[in-house]
Amino acid sequence: MNTINNTGLNTDLYWQEETVPVADGTEQTLSQEDFFAMLTEQLANQDPTKPVDNDQMVAQMTSFTMADGITQLNESFNDFAASMTSNQALQASSLIGQDVLVQGNVGHMANEGDGLSGVVVNDQTIQNMTITIENQFGEVIKTIDAGTQAAGNIEFSWDGKDAQGNNMPPGDYVIKANGDANGEGVQLATAVNRHVDSVSLAGSGQSIILNLDGDVSISLDDVIQIGS
Repeated sequence: MNTINNTGLNTDLYWQEETVPVADGTEQTLSQEDFFAMLTEQLANQDPTKPVDNDQMVAQMTSFTMADGITQLNESFNDFAASMTSNQALQASSLIGQDVLVQGNVGHMANEGDGLSGVVVNDQTIQNMTITIENQFGEVIKTIDAGTQAAGNIEFSWDGKDAQGNNMPPGDYVIKANGDANGEGVQLATAVNRHVDSVSLAGSGQSIILNLDGDVSISLDDVIQIGS
């Protein structure tokens, strides 16, 4: 009786494709041992009637030594850069739980009635300066009368209450500063104190990222001042 038994696919019976190793660039690197091996072969097989000039040998060795030294210097700089990034990350981690001053006009109040603080950036004398606090819907919650202010950074704080003295809920609030300069109305730049919740370590060559309250992330380089 004839029988047929399927034992499955046996890949050993099929032509196997040859695998070619992927070049990673290391085989193109000339090490110091390779250089001296080549130099030895050059001396062993030189033309007896035209021996290698001593000055030429010294020049070759000097060139290789300089190239090797530059390579080692680059590696040292890379290690130094990595070390600097680690130190910067360690320093940035100490900012967790602190307030940092960042340019902008949006502040975040984590808890009811916590309030906000910041700085109005003023480069000239301003009359009738007012600082208004608006909620996320554009409604004016409170207006702070700052009067006449000379040029300089004017610190301000809001107690987290509306004009009637009621505590406002947590959330984002917009700070706007306006006034008169030389008879014309002007809008002034502001910076707001934000709380640092965590620190993210970016890739190599990139800045440290600070994660602020209100789901906002900024670069460590954007911090104007630490502490309110």
